[in-house]
Amino acid sequence: MPADAARLTIDLDAIAANYRLLRDMAGGAETAPVVKADGYGMGANQTALRLWAEGARTFYVARLAEGEALRRALGDRAATILVFDGCPAGAAERLTASKLIPVLNSGEQISAWAGAGPCALQVDTGMNRLGLTLAEAADLAAAPGGLRVDLLLSHLACAAQPGHPLNDKQLQRFTAVRRLFPQARASLASSGGVFLGPDYHFDQVRPGVSLYGGGPHDGHEPRLTAVATLEAPILQIRDVPQGDSVGYGADFVAETPLKAAIVTAGYADGYLRASAPAGGAWFAGARRRLLGRVSMDLIAVDITGADARAGDMVELIGPNLTLDDAARAAEASAYEFLVRIGRRSRRRWIGEA
Repeated sequence: MPADAARLTIDLDAIAANYRLLRDMAGGAETAPVVKADGYGMGANQTALRLWAEGARTFYVARLAEGEALRRALGDRAATILVFDGCPAGAAERLTASKLIPVLNSGEQISAWAGAGPCALQVDTGMNRLGLTLAEAADLAAAPGGLRVDLLLSHLACAAQPGHPLNDKQLQRFTAVRRLFPQARASLASSGGVFLGPDYHFDQVRPGVSLYGGGPHDGHEPRLTAVATLEAPILQIRDVPQGDSVGYGADFVAETPLKAAIVTAGYADGYLRASAPAGGAWFAGARRRLLGRVSMDLIAVDITGADARAGDMVELIGPNLTLDDAARAAEASAYEFLVRIGRRSRRRWIGEA
């Protein structure tokens, strides 16, 4: 990768620290990391191996192919890997071959799994996305047909909003349906649910975004450690006269003379186009404003008053510009910002197990 590329540094020690925080908050509940979407863009294999060293033994992915890849990466480690997509038609053989556990979401999936082994069962308690209805769950509990449900789970729709009434409603529904499957362990909380308190923890919690530094309530959480640092080098420095514009559409016009750094990152690198004008960059010990639009390969940063030269690195996300603040400036979520950091950015991992 050429020296002018953006650079994403992923701190696995920070992921481990966030895991320990969430594990402590979860009390006696198992903490099972979610490493779907390539570990939220941070590297599923590297994350899982680091968290295995921290004591994690259960991991979640979304797609079957993700589970197969993670099984290969973990080798002969006796990890439990669950697949949120469950068992679509024709998938049972592949799931069994890689010792993956499906999270069954429908009657069709239950039939497709057909007693092939232990499974998890998802019940919809109010999100209306995946899972059996409460009535379907009751029918299954009355006539399981040999299905071995080891884990019962549901997903909170509004965990990022602690005061939302749907949280309590879903908790009550999940508590009721859990009684129908007394042999199964129970899991309701992802990252936001961990922070809602012990009533939501049950036997297992499934943190995702907060492992990677994202706040559980769509805002910065100071107890979490920053994981991702996205930096890009200055390609050119230019003087912009008063009255001149910067970038496409001439959206920004200089009211006074200024110095602009043209930085080699853009929306092709996952730095969201909507980050301008509210977003910023960190350079020479200060937050700097963006000038004009984010383009595909470049952004312009106001470095007036700073000493700079081509090749100097500019921080776009990191310890000085939190992930949640960057996401908010782009009117996005921390989830979206992380997973959209492009593969053109050179990745390096520190703190590998």
